Amino acid sequence: MMDPEVLERITARRAELDGLEEQLVKQLVEVRAERDELAVAERVLQRLSEQIADEQAEAGSLVVQVAGRAARLVPDRAPGLDTGVRGKLEPLRGKLTKPADRGWLHKRPDGRFTARP
Repeated sequence: MMDPEVLERITARRAELDGLEEQLVKQLVEVRAERDELAVAERVLQRLSEQIADEQAEAGSLVVQVAGRAARLVPDRAPGLDTGVRGKLEPLRGKLTKPADRGWLHKRPDGRFTARP
């Protein structure tokens, strides 16, 4: 003989567990969808990183996109620039004092400039 109260408790618990199962299945579907999106984002990031590395290797210096075109942040040095000649060096030093005053560069006691860390 089955006790009706026990049957009622079993039925209620089964309904509670069925509801919990539905919530967990829904959460699992959402988690799997987000994991798939992350995998796609990871692949896109990897491709972009490889593309940027290839562009930098071709350009020889750091390349960024400006108005849809590749531009170098720091141009390559021109060969034969003689910075030892005082007439060419002093105007260059004069131009570097503004960035040094703004804290972008560090002026050393010997008159040379270094990049701030």
